[in-house]
Amino acid sequence: MKQRDYCCCAIPLINAGIYTTLTEQFMLGIIAGTLSVATPSIVGAATPSFAPLLFAIFCYVAAAIQIMGFVAVAQEKTITYRRYVTLHTIATIVVFSIAAVWIIISAARHSTAQSNCEATFFSGSTSSEGGTLCDIFSWADVGLMGAAWVFFALVQTYFLFVLSSYGSSQREDHEKYDALNDSTRALTDDIPMADRGDPWDSRPSYEFAGGHGRGHAREDSTGVYDHRGATPERRL
Repeated sequence: MKQRDYCCCAIPLINAGIYTTLTEQFMLGIIAGTLSVATPSIVGAATPSFAPLLFAIFCYVAAAIQIMGFVAVAQEKTITYRRYVTLHTIATIVVFSIAAVWIIISAARHSTAQSNCEATFFSGSTSSEGGTLCDIFSWADVGLMGAAWVFFALVQTYFLFVLSSYGSSQREDHEKYDALNDSTRALTDDIPMADRGDPWDSRPSYEFAGGHGRGHAREDSTGVYDHRGATPERRL
C-alpha cells in the first residue's frame, strides 16, 4: 500500500488526518443509521418492513468499530489497528451490500411502490394524475438512491485507502524503531569508510592554517646521530 502524507489533499495524515477520518466514519455511521429509522419512508422504496432497522443496526455497528480505531491510533497498537481496518472494511461492505439490495428490490417492485404511493397520498382521488405523479416520483427516488450509493461508495473507498495507508506507515515506523533496539542484527558497514586511509599517511593535512600543509605532515629529520655519542650533528 502506497503511503500518503495528507488526507483530503490538505490535512496531514499524522495525526490530524487520521483522527479526522475516524471521526468522519463514526459520524457517518451514526447519522446514516438514525436517518434510516427516524425519517418517513421513501416513496420509491418497496422494501420489507424490517429493512430500515436492519440497515440501522449495521450502521451503528460500523460506528462502534471506530472506537477500536481511536484506541489503536492513540496507543500506537499496530496489531489492533490492523484488526480494526479488517473489521471496518467488512462492516462497510455489508452496509453497502444491504443498501444495494434494497435499491434493486425497489426498482424491481416499482409497481408496488407506485401503488403504495397512490394509497398514501391519493387515496380519495379518482383521476389519473396521482398514478402519473407516483410513477414519476418512484423512479426519481430509485435514481436518487442509486446516485447516492455510487457517491458514498467512492467516498468510502477513498477513506478505506487512507486508513490502510496509515496502517502501513504505522507498521513501517514500528519496524524501524524495533530494528534500532534489536541486538541480534549484526552491524553492517552501511557508512562508506573506504577512504579512511593510513593514520600515518605522510601527506600533509590541510585542516589547519589555511591549508599550508601544517598539522599531521611527516617530514624527514635534518639531523643525524653520531654513532659515537647521543649528540646529533647538523648537516651542512
